[in-house]
Amino acid sequence: MDRLPLHQDDPRLRRRRMISGLCGAVLFAAAFGGIGGLLGGQVVGLVVAAVVAVPLVYVVLWTARRRLWLEGNSVLVRTWRTRRVDIVQASRIDLLVTDVRGMRTVSLLLNARQRGKTAKIDLAVYAGTGGREQGVLALRRLANALMNNIEANGMVFSELLVAQLKSEARGDGAADRPLYRLASAAPSGRFAQRFTMDAVSRFVARLD
Repeated sequence: MDRLPLHQDDPRLRRRRMISGLCGAVLFAAAFGGIGGLLGGQVVGLVVAAVVAVPLVYVVLWTARRRLWLEGNSVLVRTWRTRRVDIVQASRIDLLVTDVRGMRTVSLLLNARQRGKTAKIDLAVYAGTGGREQGVLALRRLANALMNNIEANGMVFSELLVAQLKSEARGDGAADRPLYRLASAAPSGRFAQRFTMDAVSRFVARLD
């Protein structure tokens, strides 16, 4: 069965981000280590630097390794290992809008029945009146899989993606597309805003 990538990173950009993140982590740890060294000596400084650096480096490497694919009705998430989340069998589905430095990301959150099995799929990233979105094929296949999810009422989220596809087919600008309008509806000043199935249902019902 074909795997359809759900990540849109350019390999060269990803490498630059990873190197930049690692350099930032080292500098941040060195700064804290320097303070610790001044207060408690060289050994204390090294310990403080290591304690600060390890989790930061872990997060940078974890982010750099993260990849997503759509295979049939399942999302494959790879970090240190690969896990599979069945969209049709997901027990809960939410929409998450995050706002980081003026860039708003609309993501689909899937929670499987198995404890700890989750997947976050970025559907679109917007900055100002433009941005980037998942491709037509990816949205279409996600919509088809969501339509068959009964337990978490995936039909609502499927309708949202279908509305996005129709808007794109009409040639609407980014600002007129449902995912952009949803991102704009999230309150300002909050890092993350979760939209439940009921909230998404009300939003879809108001779409033209």
